[in-house]
Amino acid sequence: MTVKISHSPEIQKFFKEASGFNNDEGSRRMKTVVNRILIDTAKIIEDLEITQDEFWKAVDYLNRLGGRHEAGLLVAGLGLEHFLDLLEDAKDQQQGLTGGTLRTIEGPLYVAGAPIAQGVTRMDDGSEDDVATTMFLQGRVTGPDGKPLAGAVVDLWHANTKGNYSYFDKSQSDYNLRRRIVTDENGCYRARSIVPSGYGCSPDGPTQEVLDTLGRHGQRPAHIHFFISAPGYRHLTTQINLAGDKYLWDDFAYATRDGLVGDIHFIDDAEAARSRGVQGRFAEVDFDFQLQKAPAPKAEQRSSRPRALQEA
Repeated sequence: MTVKISHSPEIQKFFKEASGFNNDEGSRRMKTVVNRILIDTAKIIEDLEITQDEFWKAVDYLNRLGGRHEAGLLVAGLGLEHFLDLLEDAKDQQQGLTGGTLRTIEGPLYVAGAPIAQGVTRMDDGSEDDVATTMFLQGRVTGPDGKPLAGAVVDLWHANTKGNYSYFDKSQSDYNLRRRIVTDENGCYRARSIVPSGYGCSPDGPTQEVLDTLGRHGQRPAHIHFFISAPGYRHLTTQINLAGDKYLWDDFAYATRDGLVGDIHFIDDAEAARSRGVQGRFAEVDFDFQLQKAPAPKAEQRSSRPRALQEA
């Protein structure tokens, strides 16, 4: 027989106290959020008849998840970050905001403060020249009217050939494969880099542990992340997943969306390579972005994580 007590006045009063409503200190917003979490958690425990053993295994799991710094990975893998994008899309639709490049997940691996360049830059430090394929990435940033946006900031980052990111992978140099580019007078940005690899969750990590119990893989296709901003326009958080990857439409983080697939062209012409200043095979990726006008009174604000990482 299922026993339920969470709805009782005594338990409701108890959770109010645990949430801090019996004092005038702290954040009212936080008290409301914590109270809802406590009540909903209690209902889950009752409705699913969670055992004491299952409860404490969950507590242990949360400890291990934090210890491996994989909370951001887990929320992506369980679709929660994609849900946030779908929710923002629905809000835009309700307000009649249409057009512009689609948003998609930020992911947990952004680092603020990357070197900034005007119009064109090189992103890689040359450490993988013997194994990597050179990639030339370029595009244009426009407003909703299609006119180029000069002075927009294209903040981009991606993995190396092993699927690892600088800052988190200590073997890489600082800000390797991380740059900010200020668009030129034609709204264009250009970068020389290397073709990134997709990555998988650590097989012994807590995120893959959960995915295993769900019968799911933890693989991502090769992709490039972007923050794009310009005064008077909405900040865009997005990424392009590269066409042809095995996991393009089977991304465990649910980041692939129609319109956010970057066509990558591999070129083996020696003369074309020389004209680009490289030897051997290279790749080209062209991708344009369109920003929406910022609604009054202020532009959309996204994650606070970049500031936190900058301070780390």
